[in-house]
Amino acid sequence: MYNLPPTDPKKVKLVVYSDMICPWCYVGQRELQNAIAQAKDLPLSFEVEYRPYQINASLNDDLAVDLNTYLNGKLGPEKYAVIKKMLAVQGAKLGINFQWGGKIAQTTRAHRMLLKAWQVGGMELQQKLLSVFFRIRFEESGNISDLATLQACAKEVGLMSAEKVQDFYDSDECLDEVKSMMEEARSHGVAGVPFTIIENRWAVSGGQGAETYLQIFKKLAACYASRGLCPLSKGPTEIKPIAPEPANIVVAPQTSSSMPLLAVQ
Repeated sequence: MYNLPPTDPKKVKLVVYSDMICPWCYVGQRELQNAIAQAKDLPLSFEVEYRPYQINASLNDDLAVDLNTYLNGKLGPEKYAVIKKMLAVQGAKLGINFQWGGKIAQTTRAHRMLLKAWQVGGMELQQKLLSVFFRIRFEESGNISDLATLQACAKEVGLMSAEKVQDFYDSDECLDEVKSMMEEARSHGVAGVPFTIIENRWAVSGGQGAETYLQIFKKLAACYASRGLCPLSKGPTEIKPIAPEPANIVVAPQTSSSMPLLAVQ
């Protein structure tokens, strides 16, 4: 079925807009990692780049707020309780032990460091740092906007020393790029995260499961192997599951502000 030489896999670029204080982004990262691991026998290689998004523009970089107080006020106690239960179940399947203590602030500093990691060490270093951010925020109740926490994160992944982190934040390095990327997200029609753009042509909205991504990867591999036009490029087009699955993937009609959306129904 897949006729590309195994030594010449087709590289698939994925850009994921995400925020480190979004629990569904943590789930989404794990699901995407699992999907890529399950796609190891496909004639594909993957480059995943995480780009900045802020789920609440009203948060302040320098004024941390209690997480529970914030979410109770934003969601209401009943909805917050339901979401915590959902995430506990989903997290347990993925090895995530969600905790709901500590404080949060705006994530500009963390996004700047994540971009720096991409510039220094590409996908591998960026993924390591993002995983540390998510773990500290959602499993250790840490504040990833705090300078000392950011210094510890950078040291853990080998990005830079505490002194270099201080110098980094004393400057405006990566700040304009982060702002530009967030504006780019809005131009793509991103209104929530995680939001994944595949090959700069198609978008997957929300925290989809590994099986959904794997269906897409299999379809892409078949398209590239046949050297034909990928059916994902025509919308609305149903992508029939490789095997019986609980969802179908369709390409939603393109709008003036967004690329075709691979919606799960």
